[in-house]
Amino acid sequence: MKAIKYEEFRGTPELVRLPDPEPGGDSVVVKVRATGLCLSDWHGWMGHDPDIQLPHVPGHELAGDIVATGKNISKWKVGDRVTVPFVGGCGGCPECHCGNHQVCDHQFQPGFTHWGSFAEYVEIHYADINLVRLPEELGYDVTASLGCRFVTSFRGVVDQGRVSPGQWVAVHGCGGIGLSAIMIATALGANVIAVDIADDKLELAKKMGAIHTINSRTVSDTVQAVRDLSSRGAHVSIDALGHPETCYNSVANLRKRGKHIQIGLMTGDSSSPKVPMSQIVANELEIYGSHGIQAHRYDAIWEMIKTQKVKPEMLLGKTISLKEAIPALMTMDRYENHGITIIDPALN
Repeated sequence: MKAIKYEEFRGTPELVRLPDPEPGGDSVVVKVRATGLCLSDWHGWMGHDPDIQLPHVPGHELAGDIVATGKNISKWKVGDRVTVPFVGGCGGCPECHCGNHQVCDHQFQPGFTHWGSFAEYVEIHYADINLVRLPEELGYDVTASLGCRFVTSFRGVVDQGRVSPGQWVAVHGCGGIGLSAIMIATALGANVIAVDIADDKLELAKKMGAIHTINSRTVSDTVQAVRDLSSRGAHVSIDALGHPETCYNSVANLRKRGKHIQIGLMTGDSSSPKVPMSQIVANELEIYGSHGIQAHRYDAIWEMIKTQKVKPEMLLGKTISLKEAIPALMTMDRYENHGITIIDPALN
């Protein structure tokens, strides 16, 4: 099969030929029809993820067809159209037993703990537990765009933030995560304030439903700007970027007993950011992480898409080949792309 592989962190990946994967007893092999290009892939290539063992094939936002199944697979067959959360549960640990597969003790992560989907084929472990069947009307490209960005935002907004109609929600960072969060929070009836440093991304945020936008480089105080627009501060605030500044502002702009949701990854020197702890204590603020989503929660996402409450196709950007994905991966930290880039392994 064709695949993107890198031999060293920060080294130039190569488009190579590798043996097609074969399924283990509890796994399946999926023919990749579409896979998203995500900043998490860039973090992995940079060496920020300790789970990655070299050499490595990245890619974790995928949709495709099952072409082979292991001997223990009982719920899936060849030809099924599927996707998978970027965090897969083992099914046997205490966290999986209580339904929280996204924080499994022995998790499978395509593109991180194992080789991923920047390839024509990918092996998916713990398949009976983690695979998700695609609705017939949903295309591979839209499904791949849900990847980790939309579904992690869904969990952050719906399950962790418990956003309700009329609440004020601040979203710091208007990339794929932020735009997804804006769309989902708007669908729930919230009043969304989008914060970014780029006017063009703030314009996209308006199209996704934001009623107010703030360019944090053109206001004197971002936290105060959010407070002024929301009267007392946000009920729920999301750091969708993963930067010390956006994390601090997201916590600081909350009203009393508000919730901060950290979705953007904090890595390297930014992994332990400063937060206004005195405000957290005095105002009884809550801080949550959002790390993927369980396979059993996809039904709620399908229903929101089916009823047109959310339209993830609006988040789609360009479609590129595996060869074109190499320079695109290496420059993801420049935040130059609008919308979610999809890789089609079938393209030359």
